[in-house]
Amino acid sequence: MTARVLVRHSVLPGFGLALGFTLTYLSLVVLIPLSAVFFKTATMTWDAFWATVTSARVLASLRLTFGASLVAATVNAGFGLLVAWVLVRYPFPGRRLVDALVDLPFALPTAVAGIALTAVYSTKGWVGALLEPHGIKVAFTPLGVIVALTFIGLPFVVRTVQPVLEDLEKELEEAAASLGADRWQTVRRVILPAVAPALLTGFALAFARAIGEYGSVIFIAGNIPLVSEIAPLIIITKLEQYDYAGATAVATVMLVVSFGLLLAINGLQWWARPRGEREGTARAGSDPGMSPRAPGGAALESAFGTASPEGDSLPISSARHPGARS
Repeated sequence: MTARVLVRHSVLPGFGLALGFTLTYLSLVVLIPLSAVFFKTATMTWDAFWATVTSARVLASLRLTFGASLVAATVNAGFGLLVAWVLVRYPFPGRRLVDALVDLPFALPTAVAGIALTAVYSTKGWVGALLEPHGIKVAFTPLGVIVALTFIGLPFVVRTVQPVLEDLEKELEEAAASLGADRWQTVRRVILPAVAPALLTGFALAFARAIGEYGSVIFIAGNIPLVSEIAPLIIITKLEQYDYAGATAVATVMLVVSFGLLLAINGLQWWARPRGEREGTARAGSDPGMSPRAPGGAALESAFGTASPEGDSLPISSARHPGARS
């Protein structure tokens, strides 16, 4: 019944063939390799598995990997939003160059990025030499891992938030100001709710990218056991020692923890969406003939309780400042 409804309302034909190709492709690229990790781990006894994943060296690498990834993704969420806002709202000389530099971590090989960061932040580097007199050491410490993960994760947040800010109408800010909101209220109750889902998506992408990062980290981390050794390096080390089951055991723990964290982030992303959009999406899912409300109206309604029946924001002329003359 569901398939018939989808076929009837589909604009393009070939739903069955496209769905079959999609499931086959995902199975070959994602499901089968991931299931192989679990199958290989299942060859271990429970005692052997527990001894492997709870060893001091593995636990230290897992704490560093997930902790540094969380810190780097949080930093990127704040500064990535700021970078995207500047690129969208403020015209300045060289803006296109700055916009292109944001994509540099995408194009730059991770090993090159790691060597460059190590040269800059080592005790003899340009930045490291300035920080050393203050007792701050970046290279070959956990702080260096955070710096590397922040470098490779910034584009995910910027490129996720930037299109949302470009589509966010400036009239919403003007309407909020005409309703008596100051700048902080406009940011907190109009702009942030509109960009929060995209910001959480960028945070999740940066976090997931940081968890599996290897090339840019091994150079600046120093790979000191129990200090600056990341979990992917533990997996590589076990593979080089032909301990395939031990490597898949560590990979299984990383996979389960990563999936749980990303699931929680996606739930938080859904919760952060405006109430009108959540209800509109639910109604649209139950009735194909309905569509969600416009995001602009939902933002103003959730912020100030003012929106037109169609979901669009009220015209500026119809919303007066409380102190304005009638």
